[in-house]
Amino acid sequence: MSDSKPVVVYGASGFSGRLVVEFLRVYNVPFVAAGRDEARIRDVLDHVPGISTADYEVVQVEHDVAALSKLFEGAKVVCNATGPCIYYGDTVIEAALAAGCHYVDTGGETPWVRSVRENWHAKFAAAGLLVAPATAYMSATAEAAIRAAQEHAPAIDTIEVLSMFMGMPTYGSTQTIFGQLQWESIYLRENEYVEWPPVTTIEALIPGEFRTRLALPWGGFPHPVWFKDDPRINNVMAFGGLLDRSLMENVVAGQRDYQEQIRPLPPEEQKRILAEIADSLQAGTPPRENRRHQRTIDVVSARGSLESIQVVVHGQGAYLQTGLIQAFAAHHLVYRPPRATGFASPCTAFGHRELLGALEAYGLVRMKIVG
Repeated sequence: MSDSKPVVVYGASGFSGRLVVEFLRVYNVPFVAAGRDEARIRDVLDHVPGISTADYEVVQVEHDVAALSKLFEGAKVVCNATGPCIYYGDTVIEAALAAGCHYVDTGGETPWVRSVRENWHAKFAAAGLLVAPATAYMSATAEAAIRAAQEHAPAIDTIEVLSMFMGMPTYGSTQTIFGQLQWESIYLRENEYVEWPPVTTIEALIPGEFRTRLALPWGGFPHPVWFKDDPRINNVMAFGGLLDRSLMENVVAGQRDYQEQIRPLPPEEQKRILAEIADSLQAGTPPRENRRHQRTIDVVSARGSLESIQVVVHGQGAYLQTGLIQAFAAHHLVYRPPRATGFASPCTAFGHRELLGALEAYGLVRMKIVG
């Protein structure tokens, strides 16, 4: 590919991919919009606001290492918006490494992030490249709040995270929500991974609200993996979900059905059934987020032996935040090296103040310390 297009957005026709493209246009970064269906990509991009002023090209490519490696040659960074990453991510990562590209993606499920750390860290570090899964909302925004908490209360060693949003999950997110039922949900206790019991839920308290919210450890989130072996942090628990309680109750009911009816089946049969369930719930593309309605809330409560702190981030548009975070990361990598190579969290790679600053600059979040 041309060296004049330093960013490749793979999965550009998806809901998140088109938002990454939209914000790359805002950052004035040339890009390649890639995927398996050129006509669909072009149709999607034709509806991106202001796309006529962007410097881009559209490429159809097969989902295999050889084809993707060839496409990525000459680029600096790959933004992978396909999913679930646990099924499709390794092919893209391998191709990015072969082409000498940094890699970021939108997948935050625990087994995927653990796999990247264990299987790809050393290879990317040896090449001087970054591999940063979960560079997205429900991961990076909350991590920025955690880093802010550490900055203001350095002695904290125990972290609880809550990330919730109002809206309808996309096709890819719905596939991930149900697909991850086959995998573990974990938390960090005394620097060891511990698996949550099946169908664990909590009634979450959000500062400033009278109602509790139904939340669960959706795949465990990436935070326990990010802080594994961190000398300052011993314990990490992360919860999240949808602010619409009826939708969350359906998710919890689906988890119970899985444990009772699907889990005894062979893994491939489980995968097929879970994909069909996800298809039945979200087979199409949801409408673009309305920022007045589809809001987000991230709460970090942390403490040490004698110190405690709570950080709250109010936001708008979970997927809008994902698009901006991906574009911010790509823009950074085009012009300067990351702060860390190999496997790294978004804030380790780019800085939590910088990431928060980008989100605040576009009016998507506001952080405050409440206690």
